[in-house]
Amino acid sequence: MKERTLNSRNIVACLWDFDKTLIPGYMQSPLFKAYGIDEKRFWKEVNELPKIYANRGCHVSKDTVYLNHLLSFIKNGSLKGLTNSRLRTLGEELEFYPGLPDFFHELRQVTISKPEFRKHDITLEHYIISTGLAEMIRGSAIADFVDGIFGCEFIEAPLPPNFSQQSELPLEMTFEISQIGSIVDNTIKTRFIFEVNKGTNRNPQIDVNASMSRADRRIPIDHMIYVADGPSDVPVFSVVKGNGGRTFAVFDPSNPAEFAQNDNLLAAGRINAYGPADYRSNSTTAMWLKMHVAKICDQIVEECEEALSNRVMSAPTHLHKPDVEDDGLRKDPDIAEQAQLFNE
Repeated sequence: MKERTLNSRNIVACLWDFDKTLIPGYMQSPLFKAYGIDEKRFWKEVNELPKIYANRGCHVSKDTVYLNHLLSFIKNGSLKGLTNSRLRTLGEELEFYPGLPDFFHELRQVTISKPEFRKHDITLEHYIISTGLAEMIRGSAIADFVDGIFGCEFIEAPLPPNFSQQSELPLEMTFEISQIGSIVDNTIKTRFIFEVNKGTNRNPQIDVNASMSRADRRIPIDHMIYVADGPSDVPVFSVVKGNGGRTFAVFDPSNPAEFAQNDNLLAAGRINAYGPADYRSNSTTAMWLKMHVAKICDQIVEECEEALSNRVMSAPTHLHKPDVEDDGLRKDPDIAEQAQLFNE
């Protein structure tokens, strides 16, 4: 039976954090501004919530407790009537670091920069994995440049109790965000690395927990680059770097503390390199990323050529009558005997 694999493995993946990686601050800023909410006070309260709830004997996630606080503002505060559509519209106001979103296209061009890359149809895919709001990212200028967005999701007008026993659902439904649909925290991010790795995001029939050989995985982790801004991304840095991928941290050039933070990550072996959050063509960050995309492309070419060499047998060639007078033949009795057969 002919041996086959599920995927050609000729894809490079760039995986991106969002807040303070692609944009200078937090994506919720336009939301707070539009509804007159004191942003500093909101985040101060969010940071206090885990301790307050712990004193009540309840554990909450530090990364995503802000989602519940947003729901409180929708139910009892100034965010009443907030919808996913409104979040997407507010996403249009997000401002990106220099060079974005055009750099995403520029990075794709690396995969067609050499004849051997084009020969093997190498492509690059961009994915955003964020603890922020997926709808705001979908409404932003970067959305058209990416192949997938993983973020926190909200549900509007959730189905009522016993809805499966009702022949008709009521037509009057309040379309307002009222429940959390999905949560992405800094540990859950690693799940989406494996979804991209195994191709679960493209083929739902593949369970993210299914055992798969490297040969069958759509994008091997050593074909990935993960870009983020700091210590909160250590779980993903560890998974990607530990499996042969590249990891890169960015910092706000105006913030010395972020620079020192990234230097500590490098010293601890969490990342391969770091640079300013500047994605213009000639920046050190842009050059590093383009260079390593090219190196992964070289790796893919080498893997493809080696696979071809191992799978394709040499073609048969014509046999020529040996010259028995050749000194080498006369010195080797076995070869001389074989040569004599041709003369008989």
